[in-house]
Amino acid sequence: MFDVDKWQEILGTVRRHKLRTGLTAFGVFWGIFMLVVLLGAGKGFRNGVEKEFNVAKNAVFVWSQRTSVPYAGLKVGRFVRFTNDDVATLKREVPEAAVILPRSSLDGTFTVQYGTKSSSFSVNGEYPGYPAVRAVNLTGGRFLNDIDIEERRKVAVIGDRVAEVLFGTADPLGQEIRIKGIFFQVVGKFKAEGKPENAQEEAQTIMIPLTALQVTFNQVNQVGYFAFIPRTGIPAAIVETKVKQILARQHKVAPTDDRAFGSANVEEEYARVQGLFTGISGFSWLVSIGTILAGIIGVSNIMLIVVKERTKEIGIRKALGATPWSIVSLIVQESIVITAAAGLLGLLFGTALMAGISAMIDGQDVGFFANPRVDVGVASTAVALLVVAGAVAGLVPALKAAQVQPVVALKDE
Repeated sequence: MFDVDKWQEILGTVRRHKLRTGLTAFGVFWGIFMLVVLLGAGKGFRNGVEKEFNVAKNAVFVWSQRTSVPYAGLKVGRFVRFTNDDVATLKREVPEAAVILPRSSLDGTFTVQYGTKSSSFSVNGEYPGYPAVRAVNLTGGRFLNDIDIEERRKVAVIGDRVAEVLFGTADPLGQEIRIKGIFFQVVGKFKAEGKPENAQEEAQTIMIPLTALQVTFNQVNQVGYFAFIPRTGIPAAIVETKVKQILARQHKVAPTDDRAFGSANVEEEYARVQGLFTGISGFSWLVSIGTILAGIIGVSNIMLIVVKERTKEIGIRKALGATPWSIVSLIVQESIVITAAAGLLGLLFGTALMAGISAMIDGQDVGFFANPRVDVGVASTAVALLVVAGAVAGLVPALKAAQVQPVVALKDE
Protein backbone atom coordinates (compact mmCIF):
# COMPACT_ATOMS: atom_id res chain seq x y z
CA MET A 1 0.00 0.00 0.00
CA PHE A 2 2.95 2.34 0.56
CA ASP A 3 4.81 1.53 -2.66
CA VAL A 4 4.98 4.83 -4.59
CA ASP A 5 5.71 3.08 -7.88
CA LYS A 6 2.53 1.01 -7.60
CA TRP A 7 0.46 4.13 -6.96
CA GLN A 8 1.97 5.84 -9.98
CA GLU A 9 1.14 2.83 -12.16
CA ILE A 10 -2.44 2.74 -10.90
CA LEU A 11 -2.95 6.45 -11.52
CA GLY A 12 -1.39 6.12 -14.96
CA THR A 13 -3.78 3.30 -15.87
CA VAL A 14 -6.80 5.32 -14.65
CA ARG A 15 -5.71 8.36 -16.70
CA ARG A 16 -5.29 6.32 -19.87
CA HIS A 17 -8.77 4.79 -19.52
CA LYS A 18 -10.87 7.50 -17.89
CA LEU A 19 -14.19 6.59 -19.51
CA ARG A 20 -13.82 2.87 -18.92
CA THR A 21 -12.79 3.37 -15.30
CA GLY A 22 -15.58 5.90 -14.69
CA LEU A 23 -18.33 3.66 -16.11
CA THR A 24 -16.99 0.69 -14.16
CA ALA A 25 -16.84 2.62 -10.90
CA PHE A 26 -20.33 4.06 -11.37
CA GLY A 27 -21.96 0.73 -10.51
CA VAL A 28 -20.22 0.66 -7.14
CA PHE A 29 -20.95 4.36 -6.58
CA TRP A 30 -24.64 3.90 -7.32
CA GLY A 31 -24.96 0.84 -5.08
CA ILE A 32 -23.48 2.61 -2.06
CA PHE A 33 -25.43 5.78 -2.83
CA MET A 34 -28.71 3.83 -2.97
CA LEU A 35 -27.83 1.99 0.24
CA VAL A 36 -27.24 5.25 2.10
CA VAL A 37 -30.35 6.93 0.68
CA LEU A 38 -32.66 3.97 1.31
CA LEU A 39 -31.39 3.37 4.84
CA GLY A 40 -31.44 7.10 5.59
CA ALA A 41 -35.01 7.43 4.30
CA GLY A 42 -36.03 4.32 6.26
CA LYS A 43 -34.52 5.86 9.40
CA GLY A 44 -36.45 9.07 8.67
CA PHE A 45 -39.72 7.18 8.44
CA ARG A 46 -38.87 5.24 11.61
CA ASN A 47 -38.11 8.47 13.49
CA GLY A 48 -41.33 10.03 12.19
CA VAL A 49 -43.48 7.09 13.28
CA GLU A 50 -41.77 6.87 16.69
CA LYS A 51 -42.35 10.59 17.11
CA GLU A 52 -46.06 9.97 16.60
CA PHE A 53 -45.94 7.36 19.39
CA ASN A 54 -46.33 9.99 22.10
CA VAL A 55 -47.40 7.35 24.61
CA ALA A 56 -45.20 4.86 26.45
CA LYS A 57 -44.25 2.08 24.05
CA ASN A 58 -45.30 -0.62 26.52
CA ALA A 59 -48.52 1.00 27.76
CA VAL A 60 -51.80 -0.87 28.08
CA PHE A 61 -55.23 0.80 28.10
CA VAL A 62 -58.39 -0.91 29.34
CA TRP A 63 -61.91 0.49 29.21
CA SER A 64 -65.41 -0.83 29.87
CA GLN A 65 -68.06 -1.82 27.32
CA ARG A 66 -71.32 -3.73 27.36
CA THR A 67 -71.47 -7.42 28.23
CA SER A 68 -72.31 -9.87 25.46
CA VAL A 69 -72.89 -12.98 27.61
CA PRO A 70 -75.40 -13.37 30.46
CA TYR A 71 -73.71 -14.38 33.70
CA ALA A 72 -74.56 -14.93 37.37
CA GLY A 73 -78.20 -13.97 36.82
CA LEU A 74 -77.27 -10.68 35.12
CA LYS A 75 -78.64 -9.85 31.68
CA VAL A 76 -76.66 -9.34 28.52
CA GLY A 77 -75.98 -5.76 27.40
CA ARG A 78 -75.04 -4.54 30.88
CA PHE A 79 -72.55 -1.64 30.87
CA VAL A 80 -69.66 -2.20 33.26
CA ARG A 81 -68.71 0.78 35.42
CA PHE A 82 -65.32 0.93 37.09
CA THR A 83 -64.99 2.23 40.66
CA ASN A 84 -62.32 3.29 43.14
CA ASP A 85 -62.52 -0.24 44.61
CA ASP A 86 -61.19 -1.53 41.31
CA VAL A 87 -58.19 0.77 41.68
CA ALA A 88 -57.36 -0.64 45.10
CA THR A 89 -57.87 -4.23 43.93
CA LEU A 90 -55.66 -3.81 40.87
CA LYS A 91 -52.88 -2.21 42.91
CA ARG A 92 -53.04 -5.14 45.31
CA GLU A 93 -53.34 -8.00 42.81
CA VAL A 94 -51.31 -6.85 39.79
CA PRO A 95 -47.73 -6.51 41.04
CA GLU A 96 -46.58 -6.88 37.42
CA ALA A 97 -47.73 -3.31 36.74
CA ALA A 98 -45.31 -0.52 37.67
CA VAL A 99 -47.95 2.16 37.00
CA ILE A 100 -51.70 1.77 37.48
CA LEU A 101 -53.41 4.92 36.32
CA PRO A 102 -57.17 5.41 36.79
CA ARG A 103 -58.56 8.08 34.49
CA SER A 104 -61.86 9.75 33.74
CA SER A 105 -63.28 12.68 31.83
CA LEU A 106 -66.34 14.85 31.63
CA ASP A 107 -68.50 13.78 28.71
CA GLY A 108 -68.25 16.22 25.82
CA THR A 109 -66.82 19.70 26.13
CA PHE A 110 -67.70 22.31 28.73
CA THR A 111 -67.65 26.05 28.81
CA VAL A 112 -64.64 27.30 30.72
CA GLN A 113 -64.44 30.94 31.79
CA TYR A 114 -61.78 33.38 32.82
CA GLY A 115 -63.05 36.89 33.43
CA THR A 116 -65.08 37.90 30.37
CA LYS A 117 -63.53 35.24 28.14
CA SER A 118 -65.00 31.79 27.70
CA SER A 119 -64.79 28.79 25.40
CA SER A 120 -65.47 25.06 25.34
CA PHE A 121 -62.72 22.61 26.27
CA SER A 122 -62.27 18.98 27.30
CA VAL A 123 -61.79 18.24 31.00
CA ASN A 124 -59.95 15.09 32.15
CA GLY A 125 -59.38 13.71 35.61
CA GLU A 126 -55.82 12.42 35.99
CA TYR A 127 -53.31 11.11 38.51
CA PRO A 128 -49.68 12.26 38.98
CA GLY A 129 -48.49 9.15 37.14
CA TYR A 130 -49.95 10.39 33.85
CA PRO A 131 -46.58 11.59 32.40
CA ALA A 132 -45.25 8.03 32.65
CA VAL A 133 -47.90 6.96 30.16
CA ARG A 134 -47.90 10.03 27.95
CA ALA A 135 -45.17 12.65 28.07
CA VAL A 136 -46.27 16.11 29.20
CA ASN A 137 -44.20 18.99 27.85
CA LEU A 138 -44.66 21.51 30.64
CA THR A 139 -43.94 25.08 29.56
CA GLY A 140 -44.73 26.57 32.94
CA GLY A 141 -45.65 25.63 36.49
CA ARG A 142 -46.01 22.01 37.60
CA PHE A 143 -48.06 18.90 37.01
CA LEU A 144 -50.54 17.34 39.43
CA ASN A 145 -49.05 15.80 42.59
CA ASP A 146 -50.07 13.35 45.31
CA ILE A 147 -51.25 16.10 47.67
CA ASP A 148 -53.64 17.34 44.97
CA ILE A 149 -55.13 13.84 44.84
CA GLU A 150 -55.31 13.31 48.60
CA GLU A 151 -56.83 16.71 49.37
CA ARG A 152 -58.98 16.79 46.22
CA ARG A 153 -57.57 20.16 45.37
CA LYS A 154 -59.28 22.20 42.69
CA VAL A 155 -56.19 22.82 40.57
CA ALA A 156 -55.74 22.55 36.83
CA VAL A 157 -53.03 22.01 34.23
CA ILE A 158 -54.08 23.56 30.92
CA GLY A 159 -53.09 23.02 27.28
CA ASP A 160 -51.46 25.78 25.24
CA ARG A 161 -54.63 26.43 23.24
CA VAL A 162 -56.63 26.88 26.45
CA ALA A 163 -54.03 29.37 27.70
CA GLU A 164 -54.06 31.24 24.39
CA VAL A 165 -57.86 31.57 24.23
CA LEU A 166 -58.48 32.49 27.87
CA PHE A 167 -55.34 34.42 28.74
CA GLY A 168 -53.82 35.61 25.48
CA THR A 169 -50.22 36.62 26.18
CA ALA A 170 -50.77 36.91 29.96
CA ASP A 171 -49.32 34.36 32.38
CA PRO A 172 -52.09 31.94 33.44
CA LEU A 173 -50.22 30.48 36.42
CA GLY A 174 -51.92 31.23 39.69
CA GLN A 175 -55.08 32.49 37.98
CA GLU A 176 -58.48 30.91 38.52
CA ILE A 177 -60.73 29.56 35.80
CA ARG A 178 -64.32 28.41 36.14
CA ILE A 179 -65.33 24.95 34.94
CA LYS A 180 -69.12 24.62 35.01
CA GLY A 181 -69.13 27.46 37.51
CA ILE A 182 -66.52 25.87 39.83
CA PHE A 183 -63.23 27.71 40.36
CA PHE A 184 -59.95 25.90 39.67
CA GLN A 185 -56.52 27.42 40.09
CA VAL A 186 -54.11 27.03 37.17
CA VAL A 187 -50.87 25.46 38.42
CA GLY A 188 -49.33 24.35 35.14
CA LYS A 189 -49.34 24.82 31.38
CA PHE A 190 -48.21 22.32 28.74
CA LYS A 191 -47.55 22.24 25.02
CA ALA A 192 -49.34 19.56 23.02
CA GLU A 193 -47.23 17.24 20.84
CA GLY A 194 -47.71 14.22 18.57
CA LYS A 195 -49.97 13.75 15.56
CA PRO A 196 -51.54 17.02 14.39
CA GLU A 197 -55.08 15.83 15.09
CA ASN A 198 -54.14 14.48 18.52
CA ALA A 199 -52.04 17.53 19.36
CA GLN A 200 -54.92 19.83 18.46
CA GLU A 201 -57.24 17.89 20.74
CA GLU A 202 -54.71 17.76 23.58
CA ALA A 203 -54.00 21.48 23.30
CA GLN A 204 -57.66 22.10 24.15
CA THR A 205 -57.58 19.89 27.24
CA ILE A 206 -57.69 20.78 30.92
CA MET A 207 -56.36 18.20 33.40
CA ILE A 208 -57.55 18.22 36.99
CA PRO A 209 -57.09 15.70 39.87
CA LEU A 210 -59.36 12.70 39.34
CA THR A 211 -60.51 12.84 42.96
CA ALA A 212 -61.54 16.49 42.51
CA LEU A 213 -63.42 15.63 39.32
CA GLN A 214 -65.30 12.84 41.09
CA VAL A 215 -66.57 14.94 44.00
CA THR A 216 -67.07 18.19 42.07
CA PHE A 217 -68.92 16.93 39.02
CA ASN A 218 -71.09 14.19 40.52
CA GLN A 219 -68.91 11.24 39.50
CA VAL A 220 -68.38 9.94 43.03
CA ASN A 221 -66.64 6.55 43.03
CA GLN A 222 -66.53 6.43 39.22
CA VAL A 223 -63.49 5.66 37.06
CA GLY A 224 -63.70 5.95 33.31
CA TYR A 225 -60.81 3.74 32.20
CA PHE A 226 -57.30 2.61 33.11
CA ALA A 227 -53.76 2.90 31.79
CA PHE A 228 -50.95 0.56 32.86
CA ILE A 229 -47.17 0.40 32.50
CA PRO A 230 -45.65 -3.06 33.12
CA ARG A 231 -42.56 -3.51 35.24
CA THR A 232 -39.25 -3.96 33.45
CA GLY A 233 -39.08 -7.37 31.81
CA ILE A 234 -42.84 -8.03 32.05
CA PRO A 235 -44.66 -8.28 28.69
CA ALA A 236 -47.59 -5.89 28.38
CA ALA A 237 -49.83 -8.78 27.27
CA ILE A 238 -49.48 -10.41 30.72
CA VAL A 239 -50.68 -7.25 32.46
CA GLU A 240 -53.49 -6.82 29.92
CA THR A 241 -54.79 -10.36 30.41
CA LYS A 242 -54.53 -10.32 34.22
CA VAL A 243 -56.27 -6.94 34.52
CA LYS A 244 -59.19 -8.12 32.41
CA GLN A 245 -59.54 -11.28 34.48
CA ILE A 246 -59.60 -9.32 37.75
CA LEU A 247 -62.07 -6.74 36.44
CA ALA A 248 -64.30 -9.54 35.12
CA ARG A 249 -64.35 -11.13 38.57
CA GLN A 250 -64.99 -7.77 40.24
CA HIS A 251 -67.99 -6.98 38.06
CA LYS A 252 -69.40 -10.48 37.56
CA VAL A 253 -68.58 -10.71 33.88
CA ALA A 254 -68.46 -14.13 32.21
CA PRO A 255 -64.87 -15.36 31.70
CA THR A 256 -65.80 -16.08 28.07
CA ASP A 257 -67.15 -12.58 27.44
CA ASP A 258 -64.51 -10.92 25.27
CA ARG A 259 -66.63 -7.85 24.55
CA ALA A 260 -67.17 -6.54 28.07
CA PHE A 261 -63.78 -4.84 28.13
CA GLY A 262 -61.93 -3.03 25.39
CA SER A 263 -58.16 -2.75 25.44
CA ALA A 264 -55.22 -1.39 23.48
CA ASN A 265 -51.75 -2.88 23.78
CA VAL A 266 -49.25 -0.28 22.56
CA GLU A 267 -46.36 -2.71 22.96
CA GLU A 268 -47.83 -5.07 20.36
CA GLU A 269 -48.61 -2.22 17.97
CA TYR A 270 -45.09 -0.84 18.36
CA ALA A 271 -43.58 -4.29 17.75
CA ARG A 272 -45.55 -4.59 14.51
CA VAL A 273 -44.29 -1.20 13.37
CA GLN A 274 -40.70 -2.15 14.25
CA GLY A 275 -41.12 -5.37 12.30
CA LEU A 276 -42.25 -3.36 9.28
CA PHE A 277 -39.19 -1.13 9.43
CA THR A 278 -36.91 -4.14 9.90
CA GLY A 279 -38.37 -5.51 6.67
CA ILE A 280 -37.82 -2.18 4.91
CA SER A 281 -34.23 -2.08 6.12
CA GLY A 282 -33.64 -5.63 4.94
CA PHE A 283 -35.14 -4.83 1.53
CA SER A 284 -32.89 -1.75 1.28
CA TRP A 285 -29.80 -3.85 2.00
CA LEU A 286 -30.93 -6.50 -0.50
CA VAL A 287 -31.47 -4.00 -3.33
CA SER A 288 -28.28 -2.09 -2.60
CA ILE A 289 -26.06 -5.13 -2.21
CA GLY A 290 -27.44 -6.49 -5.48
CA THR A 291 -26.46 -3.24 -7.18
CA ILE A 292 -23.04 -3.26 -5.49
CA LEU A 293 -22.42 -6.85 -6.59
CA ALA A 294 -23.27 -5.91 -10.15
CA GLY A 295 -20.73 -3.09 -9.90
CA ILE A 296 -18.12 -5.41 -8.35
CA ILE A 297 -18.59 -7.92 -11.17
CA GLY A 298 -18.07 -5.06 -13.60
CA VAL A 299 -14.85 -4.12 -11.81
CA SER A 300 -13.67 -7.74 -11.89
CA ASN A 301 -14.37 -7.99 -15.62
CA ILE A 302 -12.50 -4.77 -16.30
CA MET A 303 -9.54 -6.02 -14.29
CA LEU A 304 -9.53 -9.18 -16.43
CA ILE A 305 -9.33 -6.94 -19.49
CA VAL A 306 -6.52 -4.97 -17.85
CA VAL A 307 -4.61 -8.20 -17.20
CA LYS A 308 -5.15 -9.27 -20.82
CA GLU A 309 -3.89 -5.91 -22.11
CA ARG A 310 -0.82 -6.02 -19.86
CA THR A 311 0.08 -9.66 -20.43
CA LYS A 312 3.38 -8.82 -22.12
CA GLU A 313 4.22 -6.29 -19.38
CA ILE A 314 3.51 -8.87 -16.70
CA GLY A 315 5.68 -11.39 -18.54
CA ILE A 316 8.58 -8.93 -18.61
CA ARG A 317 8.12 -8.23 -14.89
CA LYS A 318 8.27 -11.93 -14.09
CA ALA A 319 11.26 -12.40 -16.38
CA LEU A 320 13.06 -9.68 -14.44
CA GLY A 321 12.37 -11.42 -11.13
CA ALA A 322 8.95 -10.10 -10.02
CA THR A 323 7.31 -12.49 -7.54
CA PRO A 324 3.74 -13.76 -8.00
CA TRP A 325 2.76 -11.85 -4.83
CA SER A 326 3.96 -8.54 -6.30
CA ILE A 327 1.82 -9.13 -9.40
CA VAL A 328 -1.22 -10.13 -7.31
CA SER A 329 -0.84 -7.16 -4.96
CA LEU A 330 -0.62 -4.72 -7.89
CA ILE A 331 -3.87 -5.94 -9.48
CA VAL A 332 -5.74 -6.26 -6.17
CA GLN A 333 -4.61 -2.82 -5.07
CA GLU A 334 -5.82 -1.27 -8.31
CA SER A 335 -9.20 -2.99 -7.88
CA ILE A 336 -9.48 -1.81 -4.26
CA VAL A 337 -8.63 1.76 -5.28
CA ILE A 338 -11.36 1.85 -7.94
CA THR A 339 -14.08 0.33 -5.74
CA ALA A 340 -13.11 2.25 -2.60
CA ALA A 341 -12.96 5.61 -4.38
CA ALA A 342 -16.31 5.02 -6.10
CA GLY A 343 -17.94 3.73 -2.91
CA LEU A 344 -16.64 6.54 -0.74
CA LEU A 345 -18.00 9.06 -3.25
CA GLY A 346 -21.37 7.28 -3.10
CA LEU A 347 -21.24 7.37 0.70
CA LEU A 348 -20.34 11.06 0.65
CA PHE A 349 -23.06 12.06 -1.81
CA GLY A 350 -25.70 9.94 -0.07
CA THR A 351 -24.83 11.34 3.36
CA ALA A 352 -24.84 14.88 1.99
CA LEU A 353 -28.28 14.33 0.45
CA MET A 354 -29.69 13.02 3.73
CA ALA A 355 -28.15 15.94 5.64
CA GLY A 356 -29.66 18.39 3.15
CA ILE A 357 -33.14 16.86 3.45
CA SER A 358 -32.84 16.85 7.25
CA ALA A 359 -31.90 20.55 7.23
CA MET A 360 -34.82 21.40 4.90
CA ILE A 361 -37.46 19.74 7.08
CA ASP A 362 -35.94 20.70 10.44
CA GLY A 363 -38.65 22.22 12.62
CA GLN A 364 -41.40 21.51 10.07
CA ASP A 365 -44.27 19.08 10.41
CA VAL A 366 -43.97 16.69 7.45
CA GLY A 367 -46.03 13.85 8.91
CA PHE A 368 -44.41 10.43 9.26
CA PHE A 369 -40.88 11.58 8.41
CA ALA A 370 -38.27 13.17 10.65
CA ASN A 371 -34.48 13.51 10.90
CA PRO A 372 -33.32 11.17 8.10
CA ARG A 373 -29.74 10.20 8.78
CA VAL A 374 -27.19 7.47 8.32
CA ASP A 375 -25.92 5.62 11.38
CA VAL A 376 -22.18 5.54 11.98
CA GLY A 377 -22.39 1.76 12.14
CA VAL A 378 -23.95 1.63 8.66
CA ALA A 379 -21.27 3.93 7.24
CA SER A 380 -18.51 1.82 8.82
CA THR A 381 -20.07 -1.36 7.48
CA ALA A 382 -20.31 0.16 4.00
CA VAL A 383 -16.65 1.17 4.03
CA ALA A 384 -15.58 -2.30 5.22
CA LEU A 385 -17.78 -3.85 2.54
CA LEU A 386 -16.06 -1.72 -0.08
CA VAL A 387 -12.55 -2.83 0.91
CA VAL A 388 -13.51 -6.51 0.97
CA ALA A 389 -15.46 -6.23 -2.28
CA GLY A 390 -12.56 -4.47 -3.99
CA ALA A 391 -10.15 -7.18 -2.90
CA VAL A 392 -12.50 -9.95 -4.07
CA ALA A 393 -13.11 -8.20 -7.39
CA GLY A 394 -9.41 -8.06 -8.13
CA LEU A 395 -8.46 -11.46 -6.74
CA VAL A 396 -9.44 -13.65 -9.70
CA PRO A 397 -7.78 -11.38 -12.31
CA ALA A 398 -4.74 -11.08 -10.03
CA LEU A 399 -4.36 -14.85 -9.67
CA LYS A 400 -4.67 -15.22 -13.42
CA ALA A 401 -1.96 -12.58 -13.89
CA ALA A 402 0.30 -14.37 -11.40
CA GLN A 403 0.07 -17.59 -13.48
CA VAL A 404 1.34 -15.91 -16.66
CA GLN A 405 4.44 -17.64 -18.00
CA PRO A 406 7.14 -15.14 -19.10
CA VAL A 407 7.94 -17.00 -22.35
CA VAL A 408 4.29 -17.22 -23.37
CA ALA A 409 3.61 -13.60 -22.31
CA LEU A 410 6.49 -12.23 -24.39
CA LYS A 411 5.04 -13.91 -27.48
CA ASP A 412 1.57 -12.38 -26.81
CA GLU A 413 0.34 -9.85 -29.35
